[in-house]
Amino acid sequence: MANINTRRGAKQSPRLSFTSLLQYFFLFTSLLLLLGYYSFYKSSKQYEGLSERYQRGGIHVSGLAGHIRKQDSKYNSKATIGYAITVSGCPKGDATRGDFGAGITDGAAVLLHSIRMNSVRNPESGSLYDYKMYALVHPEAEHCARPTLEPLGYKILIRNVPVLLEKIEGDYLREKVPSNGCCGEKEFVKLHAYTLVDHPAVVHLDLDTLVLKPMDSLFDLMIDGVPSDGSNGGVEVAFGDAISPVGAESSVGKIDAFFTRDYNMAHRGMKHVGVQGGFLVLRPSLLVFAEFSSIIRKGDFRSNGGWGGLGFGPFYGSMTFQGIIPYFYDHLHPGTGIELNHCIYNNMADNPRDKPTKNDIVSGSCRDGYNRPDKNDECEDCRSRNFDEVVTTHFTLCQKPWECHPQDGDRIQERLCRKFHGAWFKIREDLETSIWGRKHVELNNADEVQKERGGLFQPEQFRGYCKSAGKKGYIAMKVPTVAKTS
Repeated sequence: MANINTRRGAKQSPRLSFTSLLQYFFLFTSLLLLLGYYSFYKSSKQYEGLSERYQRGGIHVSGLAGHIRKQDSKYNSKATIGYAITVSGCPKGDATRGDFGAGITDGAAVLLHSIRMNSVRNPESGSLYDYKMYALVHPEAEHCARPTLEPLGYKILIRNVPVLLEKIEGDYLREKVPSNGCCGEKEFVKLHAYTLVDHPAVVHLDLDTLVLKPMDSLFDLMIDGVPSDGSNGGVEVAFGDAISPVGAESSVGKIDAFFTRDYNMAHRGMKHVGVQGGFLVLRPSLLVFAEFSSIIRKGDFRSNGGWGGLGFGPFYGSMTFQGIIPYFYDHLHPGTGIELNHCIYNNMADNPRDKPTKNDIVSGSCRDGYNRPDKNDECEDCRSRNFDEVVTTHFTLCQKPWECHPQDGDRIQERLCRKFHGAWFKIREDLETSIWGRKHVELNNADEVQKERGGLFQPEQFRGYCKSAGKKGYIAMKVPTVAKTS
């Protein structure tokens, strides 16, 4: 039986031809492209002039609000530097030291952005070097480190200690190292930075550090070699020493490491001062890593003489990173590691003398002069160093930014710390606005700051991220589900 609806004049269901569907598809796609372009144009206009507003705030941080090149963009870089952090454990309660508490998220995110802002990806920085971020994670810390750090842009490398505790031959080291320093034998995980051989140089930093200026001069010396004219290539070395005196027998062939020393741990009669464990620029090498592993396995650390019985210990952390690094570069391979001016690199705003400072008047002897009588007890006070000259800072004595310390007592102990904390919060703000696309607020508009960020405690200093002084007043980051990392 024939279908009567097929007859001429019968009412038929509306149908779109293939050509019509194709036209609608192209129209819809064109609208999406136009909306996307408008959104991009609007956001780019939103951040114009932002760098000037930051400078008017009293502290200029290199590269803030500069145009960030995407990782897949075409730009010329001299080399890609590896940057590594180490996570040895997961948070316990409300602890905030180093890789614990807010540091594992907020500290890691702000540190990465400070590196980004001082790399070739930010044309305003003037840097010629790109970067790649790594997190060296002890197996026991993977469950908290991976879901936190991977979305931020860190490549997670699960690494155990180079030598298992039971494999250490020296009885004293094997028995005592678990309780030494901050993290016991897990501190040796940092040595895996030497295995990142895809990079000509690697910078290992603690999570509570901040990069304020490019480190190109260090990388140039490590990659290109020491200038033949006897200069330091623009690098400020500890005590104003020359890196390579022309014609001297002690001249350096190549530089394998830059570090700073922790003179806060120094005392009279101490043969060797340990390195500060939060900052190390190194030349990666599997042979060097193997040598460190061999030293640990042998375990020749003595109770009254430290490594090799030569005075590299005992002091805080001397059994691990802070002691084995100077043992390696000062004794086993002298001249290949360079001590930097710790007021420029890894500045902690520390008192250089061994007695308290009262009313801005220093007293006591220079801690860094115990073994340098040629300096006639003269030492620089890092607390008085101009903020704009500092390359990296380390939040130890200044305390952690995510504890909302005002540091507004107008004392030498606090002035520079306040500037360091202010810079950290500015970089956090720049990350959230210029990278994560959140709204920029006018800090003098209390209602807007309260609505968008939630904190009204000293907004010019804390940028709306603190409700009150102390760690309970800190407003933690809300990392986007899919964080933008470039």
